[in-house]
Amino acid sequence: MSEPHYLETPEGRRIAYHRSAGRGPGVVFLGGFRSDMEGTKAIALEDWARAEGRAFLRFDYSGHGQSSGAFLDGAIGDWAADARAAISALTEGPQVLVGSSMGGWISLLMARAMPERIAGLVTIAAAPDFTEDGMWADATEAQRAELMETGQIALPSDYSDEPYIITRRLIEEGREQLVLRAPLSLPFPVRMLQGTEDADVDVSVALRLLAHAEGGDIRLTLVKGADHRFSSPECLALICQTVAGVLAA
Repeated sequence: MSEPHYLETPEGRRIAYHRSAGRGPGVVFLGGFRSDMEGTKAIALEDWARAEGRAFLRFDYSGHGQSSGAFLDGAIGDWAADARAAISALTEGPQVLVGSSMGGWISLLMARAMPERIAGLVTIAAAPDFTEDGMWADATEAQRAELMETGQIALPSDYSDEPYIITRRLIEEGREQLVLRAPLSLPFPVRMLQGTEDADVDVSVALRLLAHAEGGDIRLTLVKGADHRFSSPECLALICQTVAGVLAA
């Protein structure tokens, strides 16, 4: 594994990244909550982009992977700011954003913040507004009270023996970043990929986003049997094919 390069953001955060040179529009991978840029999907896309001679960028949000900061100090707005800084400083011209889970939410925030830099979106199990519609909505009254009083709660994880911590700031700051409560214009090709066996992001979330977003070229593909990781060989091939289709649109 090669050593990453680092970008210092306007907020003073140090963002680790890997960038491959190539022709545009480039491709930018936006990872999920508590994930990093060394995941299967990011590497598969990088390999595909290199084979195609396509510019590619993957990076770690602050508090994730090899970037600076503590995960528990971060929130959606911070990670969106990291993404905007990386896209602005490390890419040229319009980009196709590939957002996985939380990265799908981040990609929608980028579409709202810098539409002139977006050539298209590919989302994989996109999780817009999950802090409000998932974490907060699913919390019990006792958990909500504990969160507000102590500033955090511990929840079990399906992916680790260690529980994961949800902070009060993550919930409250997330309310400033919601994208499903106001008009959402996506005036470029958008391809949404969603597994039917996703235990973390229900198919209903994809259908809600499809109904809510405004644009002339938005499509949703449901993959029977695929889970949240969406990392089987077939799913990885579909991601690359989908990105190629957006670039050709």
